[in-house]
Amino acid sequence: MRLGLALGYWGRGPSPDHVPLAQEAERLGYDSVWTAESWGSDVFTPLTWIAAHTSRIRLGTAVAQMAARSPTTTAMHALTLDHLSGGRVMLGLGLSGPQVVEGWYGRPFPASPLTATREYVDVVRQVLRREAPVAVDGRFHSHPYRGPDATGLGKALKSITHPLRPDLPVLLGAEGPKNVAQTLRIADGWLPLYWSPDRPEAYGTLEDLREGFRVAPMAQVRVCDDVAEGLLPVKTMLGFYIGGMGHAARNFHADLMGRMGYEEEARRIQRLFLEGRREEAVLAVPDAFADEISLVGPRERIAEKLESWRKGPVTDLLALAPDARTLRVLAELNT
Repeated sequence: MRLGLALGYWGRGPSPDHVPLAQEAERLGYDSVWTAESWGSDVFTPLTWIAAHTSRIRLGTAVAQMAARSPTTTAMHALTLDHLSGGRVMLGLGLSGPQVVEGWYGRPFPASPLTATREYVDVVRQVLRREAPVAVDGRFHSHPYRGPDATGLGKALKSITHPLRPDLPVLLGAEGPKNVAQTLRIADGWLPLYWSPDRPEAYGTLEDLREGFRVAPMAQVRVCDDVAEGLLPVKTMLGFYIGGMGHAARNFHADLMGRMGYEEEARRIQRLFLEGRREEAVLAVPDAFADEISLVGPRERIAEKLESWRKGPVTDLLALAPDARTLRVLAELNT
C-alpha cells in the first residue's frame, strides 16, 4: 500500500506548512501529494507551486471539480503541469453536488450525473491522446458546440501542445454504487470518501479490479495519546460535510453515511447543522464512525488499525496528516 499526503484546500488563506510537509513526505518516500478545491483556492495553482519545490513525488488533484472548468480546460491544466513536473500528474475529478455547482459555479447540476461524468472523461481522454480533433456530440458536452445559440462556426480542434503522457492517469471521486461501478469501468483509479475497511459493501461490488487500478481513499491520521481528543478534527470535518455540504433534501455525504450503517445519526447531524447548532452537530457524530474512517491514537493503535487497511482493495492511503511527526510514524509503520 502506497502512501500519499492529502493537503486539501485552503481555509482563510494559504498554509505555510504545505510545501514543507510535501517536501518531508517526498523525503520519507511517500508516493504522492494531493490538493483540493471547493469555493476558494483552486486545485492546480498550489499543486504547481509544490511541483516547483519537489522533484519526485507524484502530484494529484483530489479533486478538481468538473463544474469549475470545461473538460478541455481541465485537460490543458493537466497536460501543462505534467510537462512542467516531468510527468508526475494524476488527474482526480469530481462532480461535486447541486449546492456548489449551482450556488458557486452558477451552472445547472446535471440531470444525469453518470452521463455528464462519462462525457467529461471522454473529452479529457481525447485531448490527452491527441489522436484527432476533439469530437463529442453528447448530452452535456458538445465539441464543437452545437447548441441553439451556436454560430455554426465552431471547428473541431486538436491540442497544439503534444501531451507528455497520453495515458496520464484519470481518477474519479465517486460515492454512489452506480457512480462507483462506472468509475471502475472508465477511470484509472477511484478516490473514495469515508472509506471504512470494515464496510466496503457500502460502495457496491469491488471485485476484479484491473491491474494498476488505484483505490485511494483519504483518511485523517493523527499520532496522539488521547483518542477522543484526536478524533475531534475528524468529527468537525464530518459535521461540516454531513451537515452543511449539501441541501437537506440532497446530500450525497449524508446518504453515504446512512449506507454505512449510520442513517439516523446522519439525519440528526444534518438537522442540527442546518438549524445553526453546529457545535451540537459535531458532537452528534458518533466516535465509532469517526474512528473507523481514520487512523488516530498512539503509535501502537495506528499500527494495529493499519493492518485492516492493507488487507482490502486499497492501493494508496492518502493521509490528511497535520504534522511531520505523524507523516514519519506512518511511513515507518507502512514499511
